[in-house]
Amino acid sequence: MDLDLATTHRLGVAIALGLLVGIERGWRGRDEPAGGRTAGLRTFGLIGLLGGVTGLLAEAFGAAVPAALLIGLAFIGLAGLAATVYARMHQPDGDQSMTTEVALLATFLLAVLAGVGRLELAVAGTVVMVLLLSYKELLHGWLTKLQYPELTAGFQLLLMSLVLLPLLPNRGFGPWDALNPYVIWWMVVLIAVLSFIGYFAVRIAGARAGTLFTALFGGLASSTAVTLTFARLARRRSGHERLLAGGILLACGTMFPRMLIVASLIHRALFEHLVGPTLLMAAITYASAVWLLRDRKTSVRSEELLPRNPLELSSAFAFGALLALILLLGKALTEWFGDAGVYLLAAASGVADVDAITLSLSRLSRDSLALDVAVLGIVIAASVNSLVKAGMAMTVGGVALGRRVAIPLASAAAAGLLLALLLA
Repeated sequence: MDLDLATTHRLGVAIALGLLVGIERGWRGRDEPAGGRTAGLRTFGLIGLLGGVTGLLAEAFGAAVPAALLIGLAFIGLAGLAATVYARMHQPDGDQSMTTEVALLATFLLAVLAGVGRLELAVAGTVVMVLLLSYKELLHGWLTKLQYPELTAGFQLLLMSLVLLPLLPNRGFGPWDALNPYVIWWMVVLIAVLSFIGYFAVRIAGARAGTLFTALFGGLASSTAVTLTFARLARRRSGHERLLAGGILLACGTMFPRMLIVASLIHRALFEHLVGPTLLMAAITYASAVWLLRDRKTSVRSEELLPRNPLELSSAFAFGALLALILLLGKALTEWFGDAGVYLLAAASGVADVDAITLSLSRLSRDSLALDVAVLGIVIAASVNSLVKAGMAMTVGGVALGRRVAIPLASAAAAGLLLALLLA
């Protein structure tokens, strides 16, 4: 093994990686007395050198000694040394953290990667590790704030997207081959991700950013939930109808760009046809909300707008079943009654939910449904859903709240339908 420029470069990178980790570990333990730290700047620099040399030796003598054996023996030796140091320095009633020891072993392996020439991977891995080490307080703070249902919901979302989705067949089943399990579940995952984003936006920043932020991003999770919550508050807190009506309109206005995003992700060609009606409806709703938001005398806790669990597998399966049913009905009604059947289905579906019909019509528009029919169907569903939420505000929150919500939502629904008809 000659000491050429490439060898020097690899060894220099390996040492630099060790020093980078050592800077973070040394800074964190800077108040410890001399000899009181498990490993600091010099130790990690030496670990980087050891890993780099091990990688170079494994590459140079790989024909005589298997590289994996050489690296494995060096790693076992280092791990034994780290375990011995940990046992001597950590007392039963003291700090039991093994972070530095694990970082030491990881630094060695990353330096080995640099020694064998995998410089980009070694550098990227080291940067990620240093960031994880430096964000200790932030990460631990998140854990203390995270509730158990939210944790399990995150795991369930990973199960839905990374385990269940790849197992599903990506082909049509049933009448007209209308039911594609992979596509249906992919759309379920899409809605779950969007709802997750809205949920944690409210959960993390809602209490700090206030009622208006909570209403805006609460609409991304569920505009219906925001409407019901604010309507109940209006019933209990007389005199704050302007603020609460503005909050409802912010949440309901969020539904329209959300529909546009969802539809465009399923079928990109829908964007240019749907962008006009959805943005017009959103503009009318948001403008009305801004006009109303003058009363700042009350506030809403973000927890009041959030479901108890951001995601439940039973709800996901139920939504998937609803989506499959609407896909099948949409195909059947199109075959039997033409466009009128689609519009009837859109109106009926919009009473309860806009996500399922938006996803279904977007998917159908990729196959046999005309784009203008899909766009008008989506706008019909959104209009019906808006009118339903206006009715909720009127019946639950009272006339003072209801009229402030109903007039803008009805105007937005009428304007969106008119533009969709003109563009059809």
